[in-house]
Formats: sequence, structure tokens, C-alpha cells
Amino acid sequence: MKRMLYLGWMLWALCCAAPVLAGPETGTIKLISFNIRTSCGRDGDNSWSRRRHAVAEMFRQESPDVFGLQEAVQDQLQYLDTSFPQYARVGEDRDGHAEGGETMAIYYLRDRFELLASGTFWLSETPDRISRGWDAACNRTVTWVELRDKRSGKRFFYFNTHLDHQGQMARAEGVKLIVSKVQELAGKRAAVVLGGDLNASGDNPIFRPLARLMKPAREKASERDAKGTFNGFGTAPDTIILDHLFFRGRIRCLRFATLDGNYGVPYLSDHYPILMLFTL
Repeated sequence: MKRMLYLGWMLWALCCAAPVLAGPETGTIKLISFNIRTSCGRDGDNSWSRRRHAVAEMFRQESPDVFGLQEAVQDQLQYLDTSFPQYARVGEDRDGHAEGGETMAIYYLRDRFELLASGTFWLSETPDRISRGWDAACNRTVTWVELRDKRSGKRFFYFNTHLDHQGQMARAEGVKLIVSKVQELAGKRAAVVLGGDLNASGDNPIFRPLARLMKPAREKASERDAKGTFNGFGTAPDTIILDHLFFRGRIRCLRFATLDGNYGVPYLSDHYPILMLFTL
């Protein structure tokens, strides 16, 4: 009897002492940011109808937990909604059109995450209503979510945006506004991921306010690359980096990657998707 009790105690002690291994499927979050290129452009062989199946294949292969889109319009969103019903979508179109304009959409896995809060604000002097800021050529927005990982109970914020392609003042003031909004909505300590098509290289002075708040995934990830993200459907040099992801708080960034592979067409968009793998 004593021997059986001793063996039972030993087994219990070994189980308690054994490390709990969190595999990639349970311990990490894969996030993709992608300027999908609107379907409204006259892109010939690179039109949305010719590349949409490859875009879907990319998402199937990469299987992100969360992804943010820039330039997505209604038919593109409907296509992805139908193709990937396992994701919920958040986002408001930037122009308030009944038929739907460009949306900074965020998708997240329904089964993995609980949506705690979300919203959209405009990059302008009046961020709470549809508006155009400073010298911008277009209305520009930020869509954000606060998600709780049902597996771990941990929370994080994700801010997805697209800075203006023409207005330097709009980009600079937009970054300042985003920094202010991150602090307002997420507070000082919460884990935050921020990114999108920022239409500027990482050394641009507009990022100085952001650099005081967050770290660039491209530089801080354990595994990373420095490939160009704007391809212009094959017309641009392979060194232009316009797409970025930043993070702060208790986030460990494991990988940053530019997804320039062939998923069925030479170019998924005039931008490559970028990927961030992290733990909370």
C-alpha cells in the first residue's frame, strides 16, 4: 500500500514539474496586412477577376488568425466573406457610400477570438465623422479591434490603416493622430499591433512620433526580411517598402515576412502582403 502511494505521489510530482509546451497552433498568432488593390482600377491582366482566386489561395495556404486589408471594396469583401466564413469582419467604408467604398477591413477567426470592442475613425481634423484631412487626396481611415484570445484569455488591439499617397502633411498628421488614438483607446500598457500601407519608407520623419511608442516588426522579429513590398504589378524596383507593422506591450515578435511567392498568379496585388507571427 505504501509503495502504491509513493508511486502515485511520484507520478503527480513529475506531471506538475513537466513543462507545458505551447505549439505554434496554440501559442502564436499569425497576422497578415495586405493592400489588396481595389477592383475598380483598370488593371488589364492584373484585374481583380484574374487574381482573386490566387488571393484566396494565399489566405488558404497562410491561414492567418487575423488579417487586415487596405483598398478593399464591396465585391472583394463579399468574395472573401463567402470564401472564408470562419472569419468575422469589422470595418466601415471611408466615404459612406451606400454601395460601399474602400474599407480598412479587419478579419478575425470567430472560433479563436472574442471581439471586445471595435471602431473606425477618419484621419482628419474631425476623426469621428466622414472627412478628409489636411492635404490628402482621399478620405483615409483607421479600423481597430480589441480581441480576446479564447485559448489564453489574453487581449490585444489591432489598428489597420492606409495613409494618403499624395499628402505629406496628411501622412505626418495622420501618424500623430494614430499615436494619440492608440493611447486613448488602448491605454498605456495594452498589447497593440498597428500597420498597413503607410505610403512611406521606414526612415521617413513622419514615423518619429510612432517610434517613441512602438517597435517595427521588420527590425525586431527573430526571423525577418527586408524585401520591398510595393511591386507595381512588376513595374517597380524590388526595394520599395511602403507596408509596415509595428507593435508594443507584451508582444514577442517571432517572424516578419514579405509574402512574395506565387500563389497562382505573378502578383496578388500591386503590393505584397506582409506577415507577423507573434505571442502575447
